[in-house]
Amino acid sequence: MSLIQDQRSLLLIENIYLKYKLLKMRKKSKRSSPNVIYKDRFIFGEFHQLYPQLRRDKIMFRAYTRMTTDTFDYIAQHITPLCQREYTNFQDPISVEERLLITIRYLATGIAFRQIAMSFRVSKTSVSYIVIEVCQAIWTILRHVHMRRPSITDFENTADAFYNKWNFPNCIGSIDGKHIRVKCQNNSGSMYYNYKQFFSIVLLAIVDANYRFMMIDIGAYGKDSDGGVLHNSKIYHHIEKGTLKVPNTKLLPNTTNMAPFVFIGDEAFPLREHLLRPFPKKQLGDEDKSYYNYRLSRARMTVECAFGIAASKFRILQKSIETKIENADHIVKAICILHNVIIDLEKNQVDLKTIETENEISSTNYLDSIRGGRFTNRTSQSVVEIRNTFVQYFKHNKI
Repeated sequence: MSLIQDQRSLLLIENIYLKYKLLKMRKKSKRSSPNVIYKDRFIFGEFHQLYPQLRRDKIMFRAYTRMTTDTFDYIAQHITPLCQREYTNFQDPISVEERLLITIRYLATGIAFRQIAMSFRVSKTSVSYIVIEVCQAIWTILRHVHMRRPSITDFENTADAFYNKWNFPNCIGSIDGKHIRVKCQNNSGSMYYNYKQFFSIVLLAIVDANYRFMMIDIGAYGKDSDGGVLHNSKIYHHIEKGTLKVPNTKLLPNTTNMAPFVFIGDEAFPLREHLLRPFPKKQLGDEDKSYYNYRLSRARMTVECAFGIAASKFRILQKSIETKIENADHIVKAICILHNVIIDLEKNQVDLKTIETENEISSTNYLDSIRGGRFTNRTSQSVVEIRNTFVQYFKHNKI
């Protein structure tokens, strides 16, 4: 009898435990009602109160969103297929325009998700989800139009623009890296800790003569040098494998000397067949080499200007991106696309001229921005001869 009683007691205990677990699961699954603040979104939310007024004032709208109303509508129209939500019997979805405005506001100011949530009367969780979703949509939809992989014709047009605007022949882009500040990741050690003594990922970019991003590679560890980032990037692998079609060699203007089309970078990058860098400081006793450095640095400043323009419009780049690393990648890629969209659609050179003036350099200060940390820069004699060809060209074609 005692055995039967023990079994009954055990079954009773199990039943009580199961009832307890089921009751606990029901309590967890029960959805809490929205906060009163969020219920008033259509009355007091920033999108429903301020946005209609901004649409009627072009200057204020541009100050708020960093773009014109036409550009904003263009982006909203293109991302609608990926961001539109269906209406239900329970609630009206957040519109594509409001989603885009929330994202633009975050990128333009870098303020916390919680602060944006209070302004727009949307929950913090929704804001964090919306920002990443819209950034992914911007990259997915618009990159094929505003940052497609350059063709041979595109490179030739870029080379013509560099020669006409910056007096540098056979140049198909300036290249540089920018450290994007991020929050310290759990269990990441020193992988993201850079020589500037903060945590970052690296944005490697190739920029054309009009400050547009042609190609980008984002996500490298902050501890890596520019040369190391380039060597491990998809851009470098495409060039090495020949999948990125670069035009064949061409005569330098007003000469009989053939030279390849090249990217130009600073001293942190290695000297390669399609990549020129300055001479090191110890060799600048030679006047011709010094003048070559000046001409190269003068043209290379387009990438520095592009970073400056992007950071001045989208202030999140001046602060720490407090998200996961993969989400920080989406945010930076969206900013690069938005940068190109604004230039392509608005053709507004006011900001460009301002930054260009601020970054004007002379032959005495072009080495001020040398990076810390170096990738191996050993080069072959043929590559050295290519650089010497440009040295001789600039020697006889001064500006």
